[in-house]
Amino acid sequence: MPTILLIGTLDTKGREFAFVRELIEANGCGTLMMDAGVMEGHGEPADIPPEAVAEAGGVSLEALRDAEDRGLAVEAMMRGVRVLTLELFAAGRFDAVLGLGGGGGTMIATAAMQVLPVGVPKLMVSTVVASDVRPYVGVKDITLMYSVVDIAGINGISRRVLANAAGAICGMARQTVPESGDDRPVVAATMFGVTTPCVTALRERFDIEDYQVIVFHATGSGGRAMEGLIRDGYIAGVADITTTEWADELVGGVLSAGPERLDAAGQAGIPQVVSVGALDMVNFHAMDTVPRAFAGRTFYRHNPNVTLMRTTVDENRRLGEIIARKANAARGPTCVMLPLRGVSGIDALNQPFHDPKADAALFDAIREHLEPQVILRELKHHINDPAFGFAAAEQLLGMLEA
Repeated sequence: MPTILLIGTLDTKGREFAFVRELIEANGCGTLMMDAGVMEGHGEPADIPPEAVAEAGGVSLEALRDAEDRGLAVEAMMRGVRVLTLELFAAGRFDAVLGLGGGGGTMIATAAMQVLPVGVPKLMVSTVVASDVRPYVGVKDITLMYSVVDIAGINGISRRVLANAAGAICGMARQTVPESGDDRPVVAATMFGVTTPCVTALRERFDIEDYQVIVFHATGSGGRAMEGLIRDGYIAGVADITTTEWADELVGGVLSAGPERLDAAGQAGIPQVVSVGALDMVNFHAMDTVPRAFAGRTFYRHNPNVTLMRTTVDENRRLGEIIARKANAARGPTCVMLPLRGVSGIDALNQPFHDPKADAALFDAIREHLEPQVILRELKHHINDPAFGFAAAEQLLGMLEA
């Protein structure tokens, strides 16, 4: 019988959790209730009381109550639910997680969900999922359900929404995953629309070897997801063809993957081939959203909601330094590959972002700052020439086999 871990603040959501727990148990699943509430006065019993959660977070519940600081309480209970959720999961105490909450409750419950492996069912019913959900999802497979109304009582709308949530998490917990028969090691690759031909060629080369390629769209969330899976031990090698997220991180675009991008493979010591795909561009939404500080720059309207801005000579020089620094820090075999005739589909000859001086600044900075232990390969190809993708595949295959 699957067991559902319920995480929430029973001081304000006790009745709602009791309702959901009854539905889950009526559905033939077990429940395990974790109370991350701080205030006194709730009567709904929990299997893991708030005192235990606070203690796991490094503070006493009494101290949190005395402080009367909501932000401090949320942070402490987030720490506590992370610790306890990992312990319970390692002990095999639950099979899926369900949370209900507003802003604070969502932060607490999803903090616990984010420490679990990909594949463990995770469902959050929340009042805030119609906004920016990146802080709640992180890089994990968390399913978000909008509560429509506040989670404050059982009414005609919340009754249906919460019943749907109970049914959904029970279904997730019971669902088996068919065996694929494909237990080949996994290679991660990064791709953008403007580097697709390169990654396609690389994938075709790997298709005839004993590896499966998983492609991540380099849109910020894609890069973070790949780094997370590397840290979780899913990935054997990386073809990091498209490092464009660093252009957004450096310049201020909308698709940054954060300053830790390009760290995970190096820290894990797995083989990686790193290239400079789409470092010619910074991403914004519609043209009228581009900050005024960039007036006068070179832009390309990719579609009505995507505006690309060409990176400058100085920005490319700094990007080259970053790529080299990240590669130098790697603990495993690393190769940096440079496509000397262009880094994206719109950086080729006669294309709108063709800028040999900017590309040269990028390449020169990498040459200058790369340390001897990192392999440097320079090919007189555009990044989307099939020969470049094939060469990247051959390089990574050789490193994996060695």
